[in-house]
Amino acid sequence: MKITGARAVIKALEDNNIKYIYGYPGGAVTPLYDELLNTDIEHILVRNEQAAAHAASGHSRTSDTVGVCLATSGPGATNLVTGIATAFMDSVPLIAITGQVSTSMVGTDAFQEVDITGITLPIVKHSYLVKDASEIPQIFENAFHIANTGRKGPVLIDIPKDIQLTTFEYVEPTKPKLMGYNPNYYPNIKQVERIKRILEKSEKPLLLIGGGAVYSKCFKELEELFEKVNAPILTTLMGKAAINNNLENYFGMLGLHGTAASNYAINQCDLILSLGARFDDRATMLTDNFAQNATIVHVDIDPAELGKNITTHYPVVSDIKNFLDEFNPIIDKLDYSNWIKDIKKLDEKYPMKYNKENINPPMVIDRLCNLTKGEAYICTEVGQHQMFAAQFYNFSKPDRFITSGGLGTMGYGLPAAIGVAKANPDATVINICGDGSLQMNFAEIATALEQNLPIKLFLFNNSSLNLVRQLQYFGSNKRYSGIEFTCNPDFCKLVKSYPNTEAYRIDDISQIDDVINKALNNGKFTLVEVNTQTTEIVYPVASARLGVKKLDYFDGEEILY
Repeated sequence: MKITGARAVIKALEDNNIKYIYGYPGGAVTPLYDELLNTDIEHILVRNEQAAAHAASGHSRTSDTVGVCLATSGPGATNLVTGIATAFMDSVPLIAITGQVSTSMVGTDAFQEVDITGITLPIVKHSYLVKDASEIPQIFENAFHIANTGRKGPVLIDIPKDIQLTTFEYVEPTKPKLMGYNPNYYPNIKQVERIKRILEKSEKPLLLIGGGAVYSKCFKELEELFEKVNAPILTTLMGKAAINNNLENYFGMLGLHGTAASNYAINQCDLILSLGARFDDRATMLTDNFAQNATIVHVDIDPAELGKNITTHYPVVSDIKNFLDEFNPIIDKLDYSNWIKDIKKLDEKYPMKYNKENINPPMVIDRLCNLTKGEAYICTEVGQHQMFAAQFYNFSKPDRFITSGGLGTMGYGLPAAIGVAKANPDATVINICGDGSLQMNFAEIATALEQNLPIKLFLFNNSSLNLVRQLQYFGSNKRYSGIEFTCNPDFCKLVKSYPNTEAYRIDDISQIDDVINKALNNGKFTLVEVNTQTTEIVYPVASARLGVKKLDYFDGEEILY
């Protein structure tokens, strides 16, 4: 069977059960776009290539397939870079396909030529510059394997235009055999038994759940662990999506804007069983003072993470699900009720709270959580609203929190919501955003409408980059620089300028429930705008004392501990 390189690309996607491609056409990918007319794969035309990568990320994170994005050479390829980096930092499997100038022109600074494999080298698991059309089937077979195994992440495939047009004799690809790439999925059994013994001897253990547990899809195994080991549970920002946030012994997110109880518990515990958390700086803050009295058990698919940021006493390289498959059957029921009571006292003394006199983001998010029963897919941009969502939206179902954690990418939420909505057409999909981050990619409203996606935007508008303002409040002696928007649009009118949309504005506390219910049930793409104050600060907050390796952790009124 003779086929073209372009046809080989489409066939590889079909063979990997790809139903959607998020992309933007251009000269260097015209053969691929022509071949798309001969397949059932649906192309979603975004308004900016960055959004294609984010949408593919949202799709990948909430489905059983790998997200795929497609862009032309030069600026089309470079516009993907932020989306690729976002996926890399959050371990999201992604296939990024870019066009390239013809092979005879590579290296000549031709029109729209850029060395995209070189540019993305630090932010991909692997990349390919295709030099022979006959290699395409095996390259794609390998790329999907690399992206979706081990610590997952993006793979870039750069295909010159003439390669797309070249005809060759098709040969079925073989099972990937990649020298030097052999991820370990299963734990050392003796190490599992050691961990069982030290947990049984522990008096104040913690279960710390990270984003790796989400990608492992080990939700049932975690429930079994929680039934057997009645110990305090904490999560990272990304780990919130792994568990039911309403468990009695769940004390919230730790770290910079985590709960007082979680940060207290970290510093008082004698053992941390970390499942898929990488101990990043937002969680640990000052590493010299982090969990000084604790034995650290760190289970992670990526051996490079073990001991990288925090000294690990018992490292385990394993998929989290496989670790729990070995650990759960051998562990007896353990009850740490007294330890839980100690933390609960502090949690009750210093709960997550907000001003109930004036309308504010936590108040609206709290009501949104109640009215959706914690079951919606929540996407966020990056800013104060992201932290408020993490603090006040308690998920009753796992795998529902879609946010940019590692890179902190403004403009991520709306295109990611498009990918989530395409992958889950019957679900309620909400994007929580600020006026700064919405304007990064607001043109994707048109993409959502073309796809008939009734996404709900909850916009907290303060005409400011308020998380930066908060940083300047604490770190620059309240000297505010470069953060005010003096020419914001009327966002309701902006959304209503598109056909078949709705827009509401909440001005008073009494309107909150009514507007949310209308927005959730109107079947349309909807904006809910809430005008808020620039004086809002995400509390609690940890702040390092200048010149001293110590943290103050306070809620705006008093030091918590």
